[in-house]
Amino acid sequence: MNRSRIVILGVAVFAAIGAGYIARSMSSQPAEPVAETAAKPPVETRDVLLVAQKVDMGERLGTALKWQEWPVTLIDDSFITREKQPDALDELQESIARYTLYPGEPVRRERLVPGGQTLMSALLTPGMRAVAVEISPETSAGGFILPGDHVDLIMTRRSESENGSVTYITETVLENIRVLAIDQKLDENEDGQPAIIGETATLEVTPEQAEVVTVAQRMADRLTLALRSLADYRQRSSKTGRHLISGSHGNAIRFIKTGEVSYVGAPK
Repeated sequence: MNRSRIVILGVAVFAAIGAGYIARSMSSQPAEPVAETAAKPPVETRDVLLVAQKVDMGERLGTALKWQEWPVTLIDDSFITREKQPDALDELQESIARYTLYPGEPVRRERLVPGGQTLMSALLTPGMRAVAVEISPETSAGGFILPGDHVDLIMTRRSESENGSVTYITETVLENIRVLAIDQKLDENEDGQPAIIGETATLEVTPEQAEVVTVAQRMADRLTLALRSLADYRQRSSKTGRHLISGSHGNAIRFIKTGEVSYVGAPK
């Protein structure tokens, strides 16, 4: 073996020994500690009374209620909590939904009618009355008038003179009257149905307007409900219909005869 091979072999041996030493020293060093993630504090919750299943307007709540944990930061003063009202789940089973309630909605007492009371009396504005008028698709905007809409009440009468000519008298008796119900339905349609075809509309009126509607139903050959725009709901009405119950003609009456329109009464 010549000298050059011996030198190369010696270098290889020393390199192997050095590599082993380095590897051993690295494995003996302690591992760096893993930083611990700071644990988040638990979210504080309270049991809140929720609607468990859909309750239509006018239906009793029954078993459609449940307690569910709710973050304290999201609890409103109007919510019912188990902490303040532990017996609410049983107490409210006989209550009636004043509006349609949907699953997951927190229960609020202002949206309920207490058990033992009727829904219609609860829907009425204090001091107002509910009266019913007969309707048909022809006299209720084709059936597109729904509970909650506002309408004008139009009276039409047929008058025949001594010479046999027929005159039709039409008049807007009341304006901007809220519709409480169509037949027995107190809420808007479901399943995308655009109309309610009914035979009776229940209207919310003042005590004096209730008298006017009663007289108008006796006098008229037909009562028609004219649907108002949503933008007109807050407009004040100038129609009182007092002349129907007092015998005066404070409002003009419109006559339609052979296509010509004339007014009798106070000028418009």
